[in-house]
Amino acid sequence: MDATEFRETVEASKRTELDRLGSSQLLVALTDAELDAKSVLGVAAGSEAAAYGTFSSWADDEDHETAREVFETVADQEAEHYERVVAAMESGPDENVEAANAADPGPMHGYLRGRDDTVSRVAGGMVARSLVSLRTHTQIIGFFVNQADEKRANLFRELKSETQETLGRGLELLDELCDSEEEWERAQSTAEYVIQLAYDDYADALGELGLNPKSVC
Repeated sequence: MDATEFRETVEASKRTELDRLGSSQLLVALTDAELDAKSVLGVAAGSEAAAYGTFSSWADDEDHETAREVFETVADQEAEHYERVVAAMESGPDENVEAANAADPGPMHGYLRGRDDTVSRVAGGMVARSLVSLRTHTQIIGFFVNQADEKRANLFRELKSETQETLGRGLELLDELCDSEEEWERAQSTAEYVIQLAYDDYADALGELGLNPKSVC
């Protein structure tokens, strides 16, 4: 297997979950049906803070030198994303990214922070999480386009582009790290599980609102 086949395999395996995570119901679930700019930006800021916490914790104890440097770079990027999202709020939170990271990271990041091998960290955090985040960014862009708020839509276009770069770097790194079918299988298992966690969290949130994620394809 190589990185291209890996991505294709993961996306094919979790196609239904990814399609539903990319639906218009995503922001309904994430905001508890509070579809206003403040709530959408708050959710986005929280997601960036959680990602910062994950990658910064990995950078602190990662043994693989290249991966550690990449994790540090991604952590810095996520901190910057947080600051840019907060700056887009009319009255943003006073807390910095370190303080914001103290909040419950949610099931996906809770699981990711428990990974201690490099392959699983890259597959789960840089590839699978990015595949989920790209769909979130797409929905947020659409939300602000519908609000005729081109400035905020452009912000999330930029964040989406940078997340796409993180995904690409994660795939390149997997090509460097995985030199056996066993390692590729571990990477695939981790990536698929991370996507499933994100989907289950989404489906549970919709269920609490009385909505059925299976009605969205």
